[in-house]
Amino acid sequence: MKLVSICPSNTELAAYLGIAGQLAGVDDFSDWPGTVRDLPRLGPDLSIDMDRLESLEPDLVLASLSVPGMERNVEELRKRSIPHLVLDPQSLGDIEDDLIRVGEACGIEAEARRVSAEYRRFLEEMKERSERVTDTPTLYWEWWPKPVFTPGSVNWLTEVSRIAGGRNLYEDVELASIQTDWEDVRLRNPDRILLAWVGVRTEKIRPELLQKRPGWPELAAMQDGKVDIMEESLYCRPSPRLLEGAWKLGRLLHPEVYGDLELPEWVNREA
Repeated sequence: MKLVSICPSNTELAAYLGIAGQLAGVDDFSDWPGTVRDLPRLGPDLSIDMDRLESLEPDLVLASLSVPGMERNVEELRKRSIPHLVLDPQSLGDIEDDLIRVGEACGIEAEARRVSAEYRRFLEEMKERSERVTDTPTLYWEWWPKPVFTPGSVNWLTEVSRIAGGRNLYEDVELASIQTDWEDVRLRNPDRILLAWVGVRTEKIRPELLQKRPGWPELAAMQDGKVDIMEESLYCRPSPRLLEGAWKLGRLLHPEVYGDLELPEWVNREA
């Protein structure tokens, strides 16, 4: 089956199912596994070149609504009668379900159920470890610095925070993504600041800019050096790689609880 993925998380999902080799094209931002980097690029995920996509004659396009604006892609696929599957994962459970959905659509249901079972086992192990945590720090996740965007309760990072022994600073807001401001973050006074700027490589993130925000140098997290640059690819994409991100976060926050937990080979394999 010839596949096309127009979203990085879908490309990663295909890799976990062992069908990355069936991809004939991907969006510009898909960079994992390494084997997809030489595939035809179809444009940014919000602006896919549909003419080029159609020329590849895919049997199935893995589309997504996980980022606002991707509705245009789905509508164009419908107009052109191009076979497609639309995913819209917002939680770790949704990702587990999507493994099976894609597997069924690609005729590998048995393999998909095996992979989803491995996913569930490691997720449950992380949850079990989190129950041993006695001190749960509040985590401010910064998706974008200006204007400030951060995840709310209806987002996988709230779950990732919990299973790693932390608590999303904005888990009280019933939204997937929140636009707030520096003053509101300051007043909430997070125990830890985690910078995961969407689409920005870790080496390009500049934590020193936080010192220029009014009142921020006085924050305990700033004074205690609890400002961390996080890998955008492990926290901002709704794919099984989130479990690797959760594992790394757990070891950062609570090495005494998660330090001896090994990362299963299937989680970070380069398929």
